[in-house]
Amino acid sequence: MAKELAGNRNYLVIIYGVSILIPVVVAFLILFPGKLSFTGSWVYSLPGIHATVNSLTAIILILALVAIKKGNVRLHRSLMFSALFMGVLFLVSYIIYHSSVDSVKFGDLDHDGVVSESERITAGSSRIVYFVVLASHILFSIAVVPFVLMAFYYALTDQITKHKKMVKFTYPVWLYVSITGVIVYFMIEPYYL
Repeated sequence: MAKELAGNRNYLVIIYGVSILIPVVVAFLILFPGKLSFTGSWVYSLPGIHATVNSLTAIILILALVAIKKGNVRLHRSLMFSALFMGVLFLVSYIIYHSSVDSVKFGDLDHDGVVSESERITAGSSRIVYFVVLASHILFSIAVVPFVLMAFYYALTDQITKHKKMVKFTYPVWLYVSITGVIVYFMIEPYYL
């Protein structure tokens, strides 16, 4: 099966297609909310779930690293598939939330959707820190997708040398994205309704 996967270029086309499609769909749904509009108060609990999923992903990634360092390939593979599942779960939940609810603005203490000058002053330099962490989180989360998918492809096709080269960059970026996702949540959480 590994040789069949390795010899089939369609998988690479799918990887690149998915890597392009994800950020385009997410951007569209954020810029043009209401397209999937889910109703109910449960939607407002999703950011906390996102933070939980990101936390679990970070823990799973660390456990997967420990497993492979100990030579436990089977456990490593299971954990990495779990991390990938968590990523898909996060993405679906993120799309549901951002297509249904207006984005929360950092510093918007009165929840009117506008950050006034007095609210900017109150937020102070933490606003700049938030946007730097958020921007790096978003950019890396977009950039890491094709590398994660390629790393899985190389592992599944027994191209372990290529897999190891790929994960030297991919793993720390994926871990960074997971951790900063939690940080972003806790920084903006006081501004949720």
